[in-house]
Amino acid sequence: MTGHSETFRIFHRAILDRKQITCTYKRAFREICPHILGHTKKAEMALVYQFGGQSTTRLPRRGEWRCLLLSEVENAQIRDGHWHSGRDHTTTQRCVDEVYIDVNTNVPNQPGRSAR
Repeated sequence: MTGHSETFRIFHRAILDRKQITCTYKRAFREICPHILGHTKKAEMALVYQFGGQSTTRLPRRGEWRCLLLSEVENAQIRDGHWHSGRDHTTTQRCVDEVYIDVNTNVPNQPGRSAR
């Protein structure tokens, strides 16, 4: 895990333990469950399911998928709580090009799984 930001390490731990994260992103308090963590064009990125908190756009009652640039995440903290995930997620994610870890353990070749 050397070379990764503290925020990346927090998201990594949350995925391994299936924990929620609270944080601030674009000045809005967010309640999220991270699903995929990695890089896009060398930037640390996370595909998350936001189920609560605030948003710069309208957040549907059941939540919504969000792509977060981790350098813009502030005050990330892990907490216990029910795991949230989107239901009808039928499109291929385009948030993370190089997957480090996916909450789905059936996805092969996850370097973040061996970094425990």
